[in-house]
Amino acid sequence: MKKAVCILVFVLSFVCLSGFAQNKPRINHIAIYVVDLKSSTQFYQQVVGLDTIPEPFHDGRHTWFSLGTPGHLHIISGAATKTSHDKNSHLCFSVPSINDFIANLKKHNVEYENWAGEKNTVTKRVDGVKQIYFRDPDGYWIEINDDK
Repeated sequence: MKKAVCILVFVLSFVCLSGFAQNKPRINHIAIYVVDLKSSTQFYQQVVGLDTIPEPFHDGRHTWFSLGTPGHLHIISGAATKTSHDKNSHLCFSVPSINDFIANLKKHNVEYENWAGEKNTVTKRVDGVKQIYFRDPDGYWIEINDDK
């Protein structure tokens, strides 16, 4: 009985301290509009390394990816053309090893650069985090870093 009460107190404390319980927004999903769903799906699976999850529409226009506990990435086909995107607007993912991730980019012939735009170069932030940038098939910028 004592153990059950302790577990209940722990769970309630966690729920009460979470932003969701305090009626604060939490991320649900990010959606990007793409020209070619098949190539974008392959890119986010093979190059970025995201896992697909079931999507409810089953209309051939959507692929959903898990972003872990916080939410999903939805790619939706139907964009008429690829457009230019500013590097300041980007998706960011953290990985355990920048070098391993760069090896995967090279395997898939994906060019990367540092923040300043120098090809095949890694940025080292003042806090020691390493980061690189590259574009997906529709020109959306992606940052990969090794932030813990």
